[in-house]
Amino acid sequence: MRRAVVIGGSIAGLLAARVLSDHADDVVLLERDEAAMSPDAIHRYEPRQGVPQGTQMHALLDGGRRQIDHLFPGFAAELVAGGAARADTGEGVHGFLEGRCKVLVDGMEVISATRPFLEAHLRRRVWALGNVRPVSGGAHGLVFTGDRVSGVRCSGPGESRDPAGGSSCDEDVLAADLVVDATGRGSRIGAWLSEGGWPEPGLRRMSVDLGYATALFRRPPEASGVTVAQSLTTLPDGRIRLSTLGRVEGEDRWIALVAGYADDRPGRTSAEFKLRCQQDPAAPFHELAEDGEPIGEPFLYRHPDNRRRDFHRLDRFPAGLVAVGDALASFNPVYGQGMSSAAMHAACLAAHLATRPSPHEPAWPYFRRARAVVDDAWQTSALNDLKMPHVMEPRPRGFAVASRISDVILRASVTDPVTNLRLMEVTHMLAPASTLLRPGTVLRAAWAVRGQGAVRS
Repeated sequence: MRRAVVIGGSIAGLLAARVLSDHADDVVLLERDEAAMSPDAIHRYEPRQGVPQGTQMHALLDGGRRQIDHLFPGFAAELVAGGAARADTGEGVHGFLEGRCKVLVDGMEVISATRPFLEAHLRRRVWALGNVRPVSGGAHGLVFTGDRVSGVRCSGPGESRDPAGGSSCDEDVLAADLVVDATGRGSRIGAWLSEGGWPEPGLRRMSVDLGYATALFRRPPEASGVTVAQSLTTLPDGRIRLSTLGRVEGEDRWIALVAGYADDRPGRTSAEFKLRCQQDPAAPFHELAEDGEPIGEPFLYRHPDNRRRDFHRLDRFPAGLVAVGDALASFNPVYGQGMSSAAMHAACLAAHLATRPSPHEPAWPYFRRARAVVDDAWQTSALNDLKMPHVMEPRPRGFAVASRISDVILRASVTDPVTNLRLMEVTHMLAPASTLLRPGTVLRAAWAVRGQGAVRS
């Protein structure tokens, strides 16, 4: 194809641009945040205004790490060389359930780093591609020609930026053979389709009322035996609290997140954040509160609902248009699926384009592939969210059984390495969620939980 346009310079947009660089002569990455498009963006490690979660904790799960390493060979090693922490699940990654440390299992890696650091390194690799042009400007509509999208309407794209200096770009319309929507959970793709006479994809929302806070700390690098830790505890009313910490770039810098639902959301001050860590029954969080020195005050974020756009349910859709990342689905962020989902959407796009699809046909094969990714992540997130009493969404058929099985597997993962391995493969998006429903897995988990009861008695 001659030109592809990616709307949005998010992680999802950057990965989509990398995929498109193999198939298009010219790839335009359109982003309204001019700071993200500037030449020095690849050296800037501060949160940017266009990313509301940029100050929050991010960890790259193994499924996403593998996909990004496939697109950019050596990317994970580059992050580690720059100061990010790489932890193996058999040693440095510790999971806690009600204060009990789960049995460790090998086979997966987690990259812990700040979001700006990850984005800057990803931009550096994308900017190095010879046929990708970062352009600052906003998209405010699609251009339709017959039964396909043929371009993007822009509002003052401004100057085209690249490491070599770039050239000016003053087009009001960017013509394109393929447009990728990577504008996030607030995407206007439905309205844009409607303006062109096309049906809007259904937008499903699940209200969860999640609040969380992230704080940076300085502490001695040898202060803890873990590199990444996650703790899950249940309150008396059935709601959960989740805490996560990890070492980030810089030998003595750590990042931690505490999360809760409804009126159990964390407070704004360092003292409140430390108290939350002290209340967590897992030892790494007590240690962080005791020997960690806060770097500024916590950053708060509220996630009111999970969302997904059901493109697969449409019976009409224009050719030349796809969506990736949170524009497809936005999940409960405490499960860490966002970046890995975006990487897998990029892999779905690569697989679709490798078949040399007709430019005059809607990208249904891509949406079918992406739906499988969304379904798995949605099931993992939604099943846990629906267990909580304050979530008033209707429970689907079979929810009670699925919830019971989920609880058994989670409890078994504390002591049984095989069950924990299978759970982590799903959590890290390396295996479909359906693998946890296999009879052998369920029976093994039930036997492990029964053994736990025998030991306690």
